[in-house]
Amino acid sequence: MSAPLQKTKVPGVYRRGGRYVVLYRDPYGRQRSRAAATLAEARLLKSALAADVARGEYRALSGVTFGEYFPEWIASYAGRTSRGFREQTRQEYKRDLERHALPFFGPMKLAEVEPRDVKRFIGQLIGLGLTSNSVRRRMAPVRTLFATAVEDGLIRSNPTSRIRIPRSPADRPDDQEPAKALTEQELARLLDEVPPEWRLFVEFLAHTGLRFSEAIGIRWSDIDVEGQRLHIRRRLYHGVDAPKSRYGRRDIPLTPRMLDALQQQRRSSNYGDEDDPVFATRAGAPLDYACVYGRVFKPAARRAGVPWAAFHTLRHTCATMLFRNGLNAKQVQMWLGHHSPAFTLAVYVHLLADDLPDPDFLDTLTRPEGRKEAAPSAVAEQAAVLDLTRAQRTGRPSHRFASGQRRRRLRSQHP
Repeated sequence: MSAPLQKTKVPGVYRRGGRYVVLYRDPYGRQRSRAAATLAEARLLKSALAADVARGEYRALSGVTFGEYFPEWIASYAGRTSRGFREQTRQEYKRDLERHALPFFGPMKLAEVEPRDVKRFIGQLIGLGLTSNSVRRRMAPVRTLFATAVEDGLIRSNPTSRIRIPRSPADRPDDQEPAKALTEQELARLLDEVPPEWRLFVEFLAHTGLRFSEAIGIRWSDIDVEGQRLHIRRRLYHGVDAPKSRYGRRDIPLTPRMLDALQQQRRSSNYGDEDDPVFATRAGAPLDYACVYGRVFKPAARRAGVPWAAFHTLRHTCATMLFRNGLNAKQVQMWLGHHSPAFTLAVYVHLLADDLPDPDFLDTLTRPEGRKEAAPSAVAEQAAVLDLTRAQRTGRPSHRFASGQRRRRLRSQHP
């Protein structure tokens, strides 16, 4: 039996035990009640409810629980942007929600979940030894589910909004290198320790910088021998799927030596058809990460003196070599399939030289005798770019923006 209601100094607000109850009438005249933790919260809640009813914006809170809403949401969710929602992401959301969120939020009504409940859930995830990034990833479907519930009119606000993910004890210390790569000597030692039948696969990962899931999805038809290019069009992650993002669909140059090694493997393989995987088991099945890592890579890494290395370390090693050989952030971004050069720099900025160059080259820009006038062809090219930009912005033909002098020069150059 619940405790009796006790009047307070605020009309319509009552105390029941250690909490407060707001009594009000909906637009249909039915009396309803809402709970609040403090008297101040109850006063604000009563004012907000009265204003909603007066403006015709009142919505009755739904009694649907998290567990009841989850199956409907995961089956029908289509994304919150025009890009849509990948089926692989749906499976990942489903797995994370069933493993963590459903046991915690399942019996709770969506309308009764409060920010403090969300904070307790985050604390529980951190207690499992997860890093803050892992917690953030598992919170993503929870935030999205509640955002959709707001759109569906089941709740008034998203209890996960503005909730900060705190640092976890499992997070990497700030002074630890964020993306550790193998040196040339360490990579050579590792390749020497890898069994011969696996050496090409490890070297291929260091050469291309592919993720493990991308590498095991490569087929012989993806290798362009004439163009010396590797086409990345899929990955194997809980089944065949598109690359991690649209930027993951890319072409990577291959050296002649790597192409020769791949062609030799194809000639000696029992699975050399166009649609067969380049790297597979003896039965032609896709490679399993845990099996190859535990039985092949990790023992070789220990023997080579780099026990901390993993398959993703080879991706960092590739990025290191690319930067060291003069590629800029945009080129490395395209090579690795990142979504932006800014992300590439954020991950690998520690690989860039931080020593300042000699500033003498600035004299050529600031001293009159050091400045050189641009060649006429360069001037014409710059002007043409400006004209084209104006034409795209206004919808008018680009030649309309050319000056009379430049039109005459162009006619003399191209009679």
